[in-house]
Amino acid sequence: GDERSRESPAPAEAQMQAGVEGGGRVNRCCWKCSVTQLKKIFWGVAVVLGVCSSWSGSTQLAKLTFKKFDAPFTLTWFATNWNFLFFPLYYLGHVFKSAEKQSPKQRYRECCRFFGDNGLTLKVFFTKAAPFGVLWTLTNYLYLHAIKKINTTDVSVLFCCNKAFVFLLSWIVLRDRFMGVRIVAAIFAIAGIVMMTYADGFHSHSVIGIALVVGSASMSALYKVLFKLLLGSAKFGEAALFLSVLAVFNVLFVTCIPVILYFTKVEYWSSFDIVPWGNLCGFSILLLTFNILLNFGIAVTYPTLISLGIVLSVPVNAVVDHYTSEIVFNSVRVIAIVIIGLGFLLLLLPEEWDVWVIKLLTRLKVRKKEEIPEGNGDIASGLPNKSRRTRPSMSS
Repeated sequence: GDERSRESPAPAEAQMQAGVEGGGRVNRCCWKCSVTQLKKIFWGVAVVLGVCSSWSGSTQLAKLTFKKFDAPFTLTWFATNWNFLFFPLYYLGHVFKSAEKQSPKQRYRECCRFFGDNGLTLKVFFTKAAPFGVLWTLTNYLYLHAIKKINTTDVSVLFCCNKAFVFLLSWIVLRDRFMGVRIVAAIFAIAGIVMMTYADGFHSHSVIGIALVVGSASMSALYKVLFKLLLGSAKFGEAALFLSVLAVFNVLFVTCIPVILYFTKVEYWSSFDIVPWGNLCGFSILLLTFNILLNFGIAVTYPTLISLGIVLSVPVNAVVDHYTSEIVFNSVRVIAIVIIGLGFLLLLLPEEWDVWVIKLLTRLKVRKKEEIPEGNGDIASGLPNKSRRTRPSMSS
């Protein structure tokens, strides 16, 4: 018995040891979860800052470029060609990060399965890639052309309406779940567009610029909805290959348009020496960085944080416009910016947000009900004691 007691611990001691070990495991799991969440939040802040700076920087640089180089379609064509770097950059990340390294040809064939069993054929190129190439070009061209007409603050805040357009198209075309809060957000977006138009007094110059931005946001929404309808969801490699294919389409079939615009003198420049190549390359790099963070930032952080970077670009552009242009922030413009921003934030709410709110309210009600009986019990238990002390005895 003495030997057994020395070798094996008592039942109580064994339970205590098991509890300590279990508590240690729980603490380790909690520690790992907290570290993972902290990493995601840290990367989220970095991605938000990157999205905000790249988007606002490209917008401001485009505005600066048009002072010397008035050719928005040529700038769109030049920047779209840089999309060819998507797949090479993705493959470099695959080589450095993945344990099972594949050759570029193997990786390309694996990503081509996204287009179908036969891969990227000529028919698939014209039916599934070419329409998105047209939408991509229209989205960027209308956005850049609007920058020529109105200030960058209005352009950036109006482009945020594309999320409301995505919801409306998804609800109509994809039969997504109906959400009242998103309908309210869409109403806010439309009201903000009307108020933004009224802010400058319905001048033809500003109305055309606002119409161009709304058209750009609509093309962007149509691009996203059609992508989900025709192609579904894409992995990182598949998305990178698809965006590189758009650059190939741009080189093969869109190059003729800037040439025609040049010889018809719609977008004309006297010599190539006056072309601000630094601004053109800077704008293209910033736009490429923005699209990389937008498409691949979800690998390191939450999608909601990425979308916040687009909203934060509005105050950045507003500050720059305040010091570099003659923008007037009257009450109508400020209210329109706030309404559109509020609508954008409402669209970031998850689909089950109402369930979470109901659960939270239910828990709060349960806690209040538990606290009230405990307080009544304490008062009731104190009353008999007091009566016992004050009641005189029968013997006396």
